[in-house]
Amino acid sequence: MTEFDGADPRVTRGQSVRRAVLGDDYVTSVSAPQTEARAALQALVAGAAWGTVWARDDKLSRRDRSLINVALLAALNRPHELGLHISGALNNGLSPAEIEEALLHIGPYAGLPAAIDGFRVAGPILDEHEGGQHASEA
Repeated sequence: MTEFDGADPRVTRGQSVRRAVLGDDYVTSVSAPQTEARAALQALVAGAAWGTVWARDDKLSRRDRSLINVALLAALNRPHELGLHISGALNNGLSPAEIEEALLHIGPYAGLPAAIDGFRVAGPILDEHEGGQHASEA
């Protein structure tokens, strides 16, 4: 039995929301784990984070959730997840300027190194999205 066999509606709902935010290619690549433990992790991520929290569209919009995630992941210095969620934030309608403003805002609260690293992660993603120039280092 795989964790993605549709037995848990939260996992199924979560996979749908996750695909809408992060894209089919990414979700397909991480949803095909090779071990039972990896499958269990993906089911936990899909069911708890995406199927329970992110699916609460009536409380906060996906756009708002993306803004929160960008700030939290930058503050926690989680560059891989931050990069994914910056792309997701763009998919959910945040502008590059709004993403940069969120990263700037964490500086006095989570530390300037966190803000600098957040800009470093965001720069190439925002450049690719906009074709413009964004600060990648401070």
